[in-house]
Amino acid sequence: MHKTEKEALDKAVKVIAANPKEGEMKSGDLAGVQVFKYKHNTQQYQLAYIYVEEKLTLTFIRLWRT
Repeated sequence: MHKTEKEALDKAVKVIAANPKEGEMKSGDLAGVQVFKYKHNTQQYQLAYIYVEEKLTLTFIRLWRT
């Protein structure tokens, strides 16, 4: 991952850490998974994560470009 991509990811993580419900909740087979979309340059990224409220833990499960 390039330095600027990591910086964009770090910003996205801070947004999610400040408000874990910021992401879009998925349904069906992906119930419980949230996806946060953000851009770096012109490329859109999606960061999938699970927010476990009882433990205030964010578990990132995937990062992909769209």
